[in-house]
Amino acid sequence: MTPKELSEKARQLVAEGAVLLDVRTPEEFRQGHPEPARNIPVQELPARLAEVGSPDTKVVVYCAAGGRSAMAVSLLQRNGFQHVFDLKSVSYW
Repeated sequence: MTPKELSEKARQLVAEGAVLLDVRTPEEFRQGHPEPARNIPVQELPARLAEVGSPDTKVVVYCAAGGRSAMAVSLLQRNGFQHVFDLKSVSYW
């Protein structure tokens, strides 16, 4: 998918109620993020899965460049989340 296609899909999912999950550090999050985003750094995600929602929750994940979001997507899927979309970079929002 192109960045434009990623953006359109992510925005559609969030408009339909998906959780927008920012897995960057709190410092990066404070420097700017899309309004509806929740910040749970990828290293804290295993202990904070309940904050994302139940496994049937739709989730859109992003970070700065795509590495941490890919790790978060894998972690979510291993924990039963079936509807996870990797936006990759916050710049694609």
